[in-house]
Amino acid sequence: MRSLLVLLSIALFSVLIFAQGEEDLKGRKAPNFKLTDLNGKYVELNKETGSGPVLISFWATWCKPCLEEMAEFNKIYSQYKDKGFKLLAISTDTEKTVAKVKPYIKSKGYDFTVLFDTNSDAARKYYAQQMPYTVMLDKNGNIVYSHLGYMKGDEIKVEKLLLELLEK
Repeated sequence: MRSLLVLLSIALFSVLIFAQGEEDLKGRKAPNFKLTDLNGKYVELNKETGSGPVLISFWATWCKPCLEEMAEFNKIYSQYKDKGFKLLAISTDTEKTVAKVKPYIKSKGYDFTVLFDTNSDAARKYYAQQMPYTVMLDKNGNIVYSHLGYMKGDEIKVEKLLLELLEK
């Protein structure tokens, strides 16, 4: 009985810590990062903000929900990219799987920006410990939304928020 109580306490504490970490991001200035894209060119977050909302999606090739989410995000990106919306898909693939990223993106015909975070430096700044992890920034670079995981329909909330941000 005592071990069950300890286990439940640990689980509750973990949930509270996790929820606090995710909630703490909202309203804060997005931490800057500088990562390489598919062509080896550096992309810095601070230079990407200013013209419209930015969606940051932490993903990996081995993550099936990530791949489903990216297909939906691609539809949203295609529809709103001309209005200043940017999508930064940050691959957290390690050295073992990073070689799969470029062929996968090319095979799908995605034209949003894909960045490499093989050391998880950017992911740590955003507390993205599991994939997929999504963060939406307003045009000023402030975090207005963060979400862990993906279930069909999550993209509807993201698109609704995007529309609100584009109107501001």
